[in-house]
Amino acid sequence: MDVRECFLTLCYAGRFPKGPGTAGSVVALVLGLPILYASANTLFLSALLVGVIAIKQIDFYEQETNTHDAKHIVIDELVGMWMAMAIAGFSVVGVLASFVFFRLFDIYKPSLIGKIDRDVKGGLGVVGDDALAGLLGGLCALLLTHLITMP
Repeated sequence: MDVRECFLTLCYAGRFPKGPGTAGSVVALVLGLPILYASANTLFLSALLVGVIAIKQIDFYEQETNTHDAKHIVIDELVGMWMAMAIAGFSVVGVLASFVFFRLFDIYKPSLIGKIDRDVKGGLGVVGDDALAGLLGGLCALLLTHLITMP
């Protein structure tokens, strides 16, 4: 078993034939739930740690394969999802809204997210756009959660 492949594809979720990014996001959500239940801060810091490791490993992978942002690499989805979930908090609405908003920002790449995706090379570009999508997705999910739960 190739440990780097397992890490970068998020336990091979990135090899799912249809929508590897969505598959990776679902796996990230499931893996993040117990951490979020324990502590949103821990989940956010874990996302940062995984993100730093992912940037370096993606750099190595891209040099070895002469590719950029291969579709089966979905560890960046974990970084974005965990950031979104940590910001939105532990609730059914927060977690589901985190998923939806993160996927929308990640797929459509508005504004700065798209600029990072287009212009930043290497692992930083691969992880950077998802990290920003996660931050914005989490803020939107938090706002929606507060609007729904307002008296």
